[in-house]
Amino acid sequence: MRVLIVGCGYVGKALGRQLVQGGNEVLGFRRNASEDPELSAAGIHPITGDLTRAADLDSLTMPFDWVVDTVSSSRGGVEAYRDVYLGGARNLVRWAESRGIRGLVYTSSTSVYGQTDGGWVHEESPAEPAGETGRLLLETEQVFLQAAREGRVPATVLRVGGIYGPGRGHLFRQFLAGEARREPNGGRWINMIHREDVADAIVAVLGRGLTGRLYNVVDDQPVRQGDFLGHLSKETGLPLPPEAAPGEPAPVRKRGTTDKRVSNRRLREECGWVPRHPDFRAGYAPEIRRFLSRELPAADAG
Repeated sequence: MRVLIVGCGYVGKALGRQLVQGGNEVLGFRRNASEDPELSAAGIHPITGDLTRAADLDSLTMPFDWVVDTVSSSRGGVEAYRDVYLGGARNLVRWAESRGIRGLVYTSSTSVYGQTDGGWVHEESPAEPAGETGRLLLETEQVFLQAAREGRVPATVLRVGGIYGPGRGHLFRQFLAGEARREPNGGRWINMIHREDVADAIVAVLGRGLTGRLYNVVDDQPVRQGDFLGHLSKETGLPLPPEAAPGEPAPVRKRGTTDKRVSNRRLREECGWVPRHPDFRAGYAPEIRRFLSRELPAADAG
């Protein structure tokens, strides 16, 4: 297979490495591709380009079997989301329409689920995000799903939980830096997924997923914020973070203020995907070992 990974960053490089090891030809398309030695080290052919510029895509004239959109807004705000996600999706669909692609996967986010009651959500649950960035992600999903419904592009959408892995993990970094605060009453539910399991999910969906389908990509066990911090305290020997005082501003949440448990049942049943790291305990164990061996000092976590 020849595979194009658009926005070949944290997840894309893990995916590309896996695909190369499987004997596939992988090209990584990103703004600073030529400046990232990790791409070539993984066997990924770097292509410098900007998804928001249609001409950059048009320069890709060779055929591709699979295309994966793992683009990131680089922590930008609403306008960056509109340009990179929504505008980029429109450019990618237009480019892909007549190229005979066998499968296109777009990685969205479980943040499109706006539920706050702590209940379980699945792909048929209402997706009603409260924030503008969440609404833009939902609109971006529809660009791909509409193209699939109309038979223009064989697209599939993955709603991915909070990604962590080597060098990544927002709340973990806050904990090691002494900046985390426990939320009252055990805190909200957190839905996480290891980077390697996201890569595995993309491969599974490309091979067995249904066109025009939504799949949630999370591990098997959501965890309450307080239990997560308690586990980190126990395993690292660092003090349990204090509970946030009344009126104290809560640390910024990358995934908003939702409180829900996300199910991965459809991905397991339809695509045969099984996570290597079924919960955060298994996934974070290597990072905790790195910390205990002092390869990962608290002040430099992440």
